Amino acid sequence: MPHITVIGGGFAGLTAAVTAAETGAKVTVYEAHHTLGGRARTAEGRYKTNEGPHALYSGGPHWTWLRQRNLLGPLAPIPALEAARLRLHHKGALRRTPPFAMLKLLRRSSRQAPVDVDFMTWATEQAGEEGARAAAHYSAVALFHHDPGSLSAAFVQERLRRATRLPPEAHYPRGGWASVIDRMAARAWNLGVRMETLARVDALPQDGPVIVATSLDSARRLLKDASLTWASGRTALVDLAVRTRRGDAFAVSDLDSPGWIERFTAQDRGLAPAGEQLVQGQIPIAPHESRADGVARAEHLLDLAFDGWRERVTWRREATANGRTGAVDLPGTSWRDRPGIDRGDGVYLVGDQVAAPGVLSEVSFNSALEAVTLALKVRQRLDLKQA
Repeated sequence: MPHITVIGGGFAGLTAAVTAAETGAKVTVYEAHHTLGGRARTAEGRYKTNEGPHALYSGGPHWTWLRQRNLLGPLAPIPALEAARLRLHHKGALRRTPPFAMLKLLRRSSRQAPVDVDFMTWATEQAGEEGARAAAHYSAVALFHHDPGSLSAAFVQERLRRATRLPPEAHYPRGGWASVIDRMAARAWNLGVRMETLARVDALPQDGPVIVATSLDSARRLLKDASLTWASGRTALVDLAVRTRRGDAFAVSDLDSPGWIERFTAQDRGLAPAGEQLVQGQIPIAPHESRADGVARAEHLLDLAFDGWRERVTWRREATANGRTGAVDLPGTSWRDRPGIDRGDGVYLVGDQVAAPGVLSEVSFNSALEAVTLALKVRQRLDLKQA
């Protein structure tokens, strides 16, 4: 059987490693950090935060794959009472229901949006400017982009439908995403995968197929390929722990501008110490804006939905995710136009900004399966030719 090298031990890399090992291939994973997980890491300590809001969408192919291998683990459902506390920031106030015009775009019978037109133009024709703008901003929960209306209408529509589907597709692994990563790593280990951490790779190995499961920026440097670029988002991330108070919102979606605040302990109380709530926010920011601009907008939403939060804060952290929130497709492009998985000479590229379908982590998953399939087929053809 071939030896496959996987560079990167995040969700995509571990998916590739497990899939290849299940076929009998020998696999080695190299991870530059001291822990596996990539962007799916969960912080250690009292407050178990991820790099921005993380959820598993049950409508995606990775859901079935993880469940079949008993890798999902226990999930933290959203209590019905908490779900009823979703608030929408529209026209400067918090509301319980979206504008009626926005609902037109959520109907299953609504027309399929085109690829070559921006969402704002197409949606305005369907529901008017107010509904189109509200829908575009709501979709930011699955886009992390400062101007969703400027993106391909088909791209935004798919994410809007997935984010608003009932019953909700979003599910939360209890204990954070690291619990899923730990189970994936354990399965890889049991399959004989060799995993090396603190192992930065600066040159491609020559023994067998190589799957590069890093960020696009890192892959561009490693492969010395300037074409490995694609648009992504830039997002201000705010993590807070606050003392518990009745009446706090479960989540706030900003319909006046892109942004999302969520109280993650609403479904998983183990993410913070007893008597405290863990709140995470993601506010997409434009290229000319600073992190402080995004934090200021987050604080405004907190003022509206979390009464007295400033006096209740027990812990706080801020960060910026730049190009780390997945691919976004501009008008006239689709996932097929992103950097290809097969880079030639037995090198395959996987991750959330490559040419594979899906929403958020589904792109990483689909690209990992495709890369392993291509790598094994190539090796089988070579072996047959040599025989």
